[in-house]
Amino acid sequence: MKHILIVEDDTVIAEVEKDYLEANGYTVEVAHSGEVGLQKALTEPYDLIILDLMLPVVDGFAILREVREAKNIPILLVSAKKEDIDKIRGLGLGADDHISKPFSLGELVARVKAHLARYDRLVSDGSQSQRKPQDEIRMRGLRIDKLARKVYVRGQEVAFTSKEYELLLFLATHPNWVFSKNDLFEKIWGLDSLGDIATVTVHISKLREKIEIDPTKPQYIETVWGVGYRFQL
Repeated sequence: MKHILIVEDDTVIAEVEKDYLEANGYTVEVAHSGEVGLQKALTEPYDLIILDLMLPVVDGFAILREVREAKNIPILLVSAKKEDIDKIRGLGLGADDHISKPFSLGELVARVKAHLARYDRLVSDGSQSQRKPQDEIRMRGLRIDKLARKVYVRGQEVAFTSKEYELLLFLATHPNWVFSKNDLFEKIWGLDSLGDIATVTVHISKLREKIEIDPTKPQYIETVWGVGYRFQL
């Protein structure tokens, strides 16, 4: 049974989320402060974290930064603020998704299920012991080890969040294909009717920062104006 941590200072919202997730087969713990949430997230085994951004003393951004340095599990941000800057900042720090309050409990469960399923698939793919030629991608100074889920740029290992890795792997395995933002959101996040395609733009920007010599003049991930993105051979 999947174990979920909710970090939310509004006790009513937290308990409603907890009850609904438990009704859908998850075990759930709640932390009502940032301090407790950070301690639990770092010391206890969870499969996914639902993290409110607007927390007193230790806010969600600080928790996200520390947890992401230690763990690669899915983190779903929740916020009542509508500004794109908070969403972009959270995704840039390594969050897997963002959902704005108010939201339906059905949408919350759908996102939780999608992220857990994708994470399980990645872990399963990376646990195979017998290496085959197709388990590695090499391309002009970029090497993607699909079994170990590691990426090397000009010989140096570079850390990626789970969604950054999925997006890079998808593009690299479909070189010269042009994908729209909607295409990429559906392929990587799998929730085209619920999501925000600005997430794709943020993740493409982060990928370029990590793999390109000059992100302003990308050699790998090309923007096809008015259409989308293409990974160049």
